Amino acid sequence: MKVDLSYERWRDWLEEAEDDLSSAKILAREGKYGKACFLAQQSAEKAVKSFLVARFKRYEVIHSVSELLKRAEAPQNLIELGVKLDRHYIPSRYPNAWPFGAPFKHYRSEDAEEALRAAEEILGYVRREIEGSN
Repeated sequence: MKVDLSYERWRDWLEEAEDDLSSAKILAREGKYGKACFLAQQSAEKAVKSFLVARFKRYEVIHSVSELLKRAEAPQNLIELGVKLDRHYIPSRYPNAWPFGAPFKHYRSEDAEEALRAAEEILGYVRREIEGSN
């Protein structure tokens, strides 16, 4: 699959990040905490990718929110939130990431709340930075 590197597409990445966050909130309300955590991670990842494309004209293929934030030269507190979100990229989806049980059985409302707060803060940062540069 060829990746479209046209730099005007940053808005598409940002809109998808916002939709992922909205979907994560719905899933959390329905008690689907693992899926909410994964979509919170996805929201933050896509938001930071949007920022990198808009600000630096650079698309990054990696999936680590914390590493993307480092490359975006974001504040350390956001990078730390990215570390928390990175923990949900694999274990929220794959049974072999756990010693036993389906992934969703390992997630609680507190996990989703923390992930949603982190994603909201990162998305807010990205919006402010993009608006300030356009």
